[in-house]
Amino acid sequence: MPLMKVKKGDTVQMLTGKDRGKQGRVIDARPREGKVIVENLNVVTKHQKPRPIRDANRMGGTQIAPGGRIERPAPVSVSNVMLVCPTCKLPTRVGYKLKVRVCKREGCGQEIDR
Repeated sequence: MPLMKVKKGDTVQMLTGKDRGKQGRVIDARPREGKVIVENLNVVTKHQKPRPIRDANRMGGTQIAPGGRIERPAPVSVSNVMLVCPTCKLPTRVGYKLKVRVCKREGCGQEIDR
């Protein structure tokens, strides 16, 4: 399992693809797959049929999950995103000092985990 330097809740910037240069917050990290899901970036459209919700008839009547075109963010490889330093507000490489992530930009060097 590779070491991921990006965690849930971090702000990242896309390096490649249609959303290159845009920033967003990580809403899910998947270290085994080496992927992250970034809020409002890499959005894909899924066409879904309306379906009844499982175990809904115990709560009253049958409920139906809406159908149609559903947009949701898709996973992105960790290599295609770069962490944005909360101090200098610029995309940066990540280093470690005593198990704490630090910004590797020249002149910054601040801790990322607080």
